[in-house]
Amino acid sequence: MSFDELFAGLKNGASAQAAGLALGHGGAPPRAVSVRYGSARLRCASLLKPLYAWATARHADAWREYAEPAVRVSSNADTLRLWLGMGPLPILESVRARTGVAWTPSPSDPAWFGSVEVAADEVVTAYAALARAGAMGEPVAAQLLSWMREVPDDQAFGLRDVLPGNVAIKCGWYGGADETCLRTHAVAVLRGSGTSVTVLAALTAQPYLDEKDRTTYRANLATGAAVVDQHEKVAGQLLRGLMATTLLELGGPPNAHWHPLVHCRHE
Repeated sequence: MSFDELFAGLKNGASAQAAGLALGHGGAPPRAVSVRYGSARLRCASLLKPLYAWATARHADAWREYAEPAVRVSSNADTLRLWLGMGPLPILESVRARTGVAWTPSPSDPAWFGSVEVAADEVVTAYAALARAGAMGEPVAAQLLSWMREVPDDQAFGLRDVLPGNVAIKCGWYGGADETCLRTHAVAVLRGSGTSVTVLAALTAQPYLDEKDRTTYRANLATGAAVVDQHEKVAGQLLRGLMATTLLELGGPPNAHWHPLVHCRHE
């Protein structure tokens, strides 16, 4: 399925982005893909949690205690401990120094790590730096990627059915009370031979207009109940399509058992 076909099915008000970067071993030229429909930048807090954990590794006394749940099960509370423990500006400056990607917190709510807005091509650039560091033996980067490979299936939106095996994944999902879209996003890191890596990212914001569904969603969000199934219903197929198509555009085959026109997960 092409990007044009994926974007043709979007509703009015939707946004979707995808990007990919393949860095070869031994000086092979990089390959890059980037597409966008709708908003230029989106909030996708959970995708940035491993990068924030990377930035804080030398500064947090209980780094592993907070970093592992932040990455493996997307714990907001533990991410916030890392974020406030070192401070938003020092964390983002550390990310910039390590990856070349400069992000800024929202001026209206700088204390909340979820306020940072990003683009998909920035996400893959930042993760490529993390992935190459891990491939070259940096212990913290390697540990973060290991935790990403252990993200539970119920937080992976079926991406292990789409992408080749042993993929490192981080996904996120959120819909604010003042938003009419559900934001669902993913990043994946694939290791090749030597230090070669491929990084994929997809960011989506899908309209969520049924008032009954939105009321139920907000109630579940307020009580801490699971809402992943609603994100799967609204954006799961799109997310998988964007990731698989990006990989194909980079020249890599998706999981052989996946077909973009028929594959569907049921929660």
